[in-house]
Amino acid sequence: MTPDHPASIVEVSLAPSPEATPIVATPPTEPAPQLLHMPISIRSLSLVLLALFASLFVLQWAKAVFIPLMLGVIFSYALSPLVNWMEGKRVPRWLGAAVLLLAIIGAIAGATYSLRDEALKMVDSLPAAAQKFRQTIKGRPAKSDSTLQSVQKAATQIEQAAREGAPPDPVTTSRGALRVVVESPRFNVADYLWTGTIGLMTLVGQVTVVVFLTYFLMVSGDTFRRKLVKIAGPSLSTKKITLQALDEVTGQIQRYLQVQLFTSAVVGLLTGVALWIVGLENAAVWGIAAGVLNLVPYVGSLMTAVASALVGFLQFGSLNMAFVVGGTSLFIHTFIGNLITPWLTSRASRMNPVAVFVGLLAWGWLWGVWGLLLGMPILMIVKSVCDRVDDLKPVGEFLGS
Repeated sequence: MTPDHPASIVEVSLAPSPEATPIVATPPTEPAPQLLHMPISIRSLSLVLLALFASLFVLQWAKAVFIPLMLGVIFSYALSPLVNWMEGKRVPRWLGAAVLLLAIIGAIAGATYSLRDEALKMVDSLPAAAQKFRQTIKGRPAKSDSTLQSVQKAATQIEQAAREGAPPDPVTTSRGALRVVVESPRFNVADYLWTGTIGLMTLVGQVTVVVFLTYFLMVSGDTFRRKLVKIAGPSLSTKKITLQALDEVTGQIQRYLQVQLFTSAVVGLLTGVALWIVGLENAAVWGIAAGVLNLVPYVGSLMTAVASALVGFLQFGSLNMAFVVGGTSLFIHTFIGNLITPWLTSRASRMNPVAVFVGLLAWGWLWGVWGLLLGMPILMIVKSVCDRVDDLKPVGEFLGS
């Protein structure tokens, strides 16, 4: 490097150029949360619950009106095919409905009259059965005390020792203790007869209401059906949906009643034959009772088993034979109820078994035995209506199989 050629100074800029800007990796953004659209608005849920509670209160408060009404509707659904068949044979509807109802009432009265002696004999034997059962229990050899009984006995002895060691109460010692004896009221035959008469008159009145309501519904034919289709709405699609719902309700209820009558007849026949083979007296009465009580879900089988076991114990005088009689009746009910009835009912109603069980519990709590009888047809009607209303389709989906 010479002085004639001075050194050139090269300046290097450290500032980054736009082309050399480094790329910084940013974390990926989270996806937006998905919102669940409920079929029922949360804001209106409180109104729905209030309406539900109000409906339950009205159904409980006016059950004396709703129960005969529902029974009349169900009986009219069951008997209308026969009335329609007689109308096809040129028999007027009013005459065919009257003859059918009179025939049914006469058959029930005739069966009751023919079996009255056996039924009264069975009722008269109940006190003797209770006494014999008590004597049998007393005559059994005493077993050693259980742990709970030993603890209870020890607690009683400790309490007695504490009372003996406690100082006497001066107030009680000076004034003495006032002993109060509460006497139970004596049995009054007049009150009992009055209560029984009022109950009998109420039952007769309700049966009369059901009979006349069933008659008028069968005579009316499809009058109410046409009225419901007419008031459903002006559009043809609405009328068509209403007609389909009515047809489905009619078909499902009729099939369900046919299944119940068939299974009840099978249960009654098998129970009567089985108890006759065992040697139980009045087996025909128990067969009829088993067939009738089979219409009451879950409770009827237990009632039949317990009552027949009690009568079997009275007749044979042995707990083993009582268990055989009650177990035979319960086995027949369980076999028919768990194998044949669910299969036929599922084909007839297409209902969810869990929803049916919960619904029957709810109606049984609301109306007692009548609720158990009417719960299934009511659930069928509710499902058929909910399947064709947009806002109620979730309820129909829940009830469906």
